[in-house]
Amino acid sequence: MSRIANAPVLIPKGVETSLSETEVSVKGSKGNLNLSLHSLVSVAQDGEELKVSAKDDSRQAGALAGTFRSLINNMILGVSEGFQKKLELQGVGYRAKASGKSINLTVGYSHPIDYKLPDGVTVETPSQTEIVITGADKQVVGQVAAELRDFRPPEPYKGKGIRYSDERVYRKEAKKK
Repeated sequence: MSRIANAPVLIPKGVETSLSETEVSVKGSKGNLNLSLHSLVSVAQDGEELKVSAKDDSRQAGALAGTFRSLINNMILGVSEGFQKKLELQGVGYRAKASGKSINLTVGYSHPIDYKLPDGVTVETPSQTEIVITGADKQVVGQVAAELRDFRPPEPYKGKGIRYSDERVYRKEAKKK
């Protein structure tokens, strides 16, 4: 049995949850999120706690119970506090500019890149070389950050590219004669 699934998920004030046999819905100040449950997992509400349990004793059911407990916990954190990823641009002439539901990147190509943001995600550019991605859904925030980074991943020789703010790029020595 998963030990993670044994820990209850605490519901903070200001967050509403609704359970059905096949879905969990969470509503908070940052938005609404829904999760479809697997047939081997059940969720029960006990006051201000959600308890996730496996419906049988199989190995797969125990693993899924732990996974769904983490997903529900991330949903509750997302609608109450939100998630954030920071990216940095390093390179001569590399710039980012957020405008509405898109972000414009100039990262060394012959053309600028316009990236349309999915619903529920906002992007800010405090400076031309910083990007801050925020949203309620942890998976979507991480996916947007990964897709922006994929336009120009950091290279090991000069360190140019788009990187996470806490990422460490290992530099290589240039070719010798």
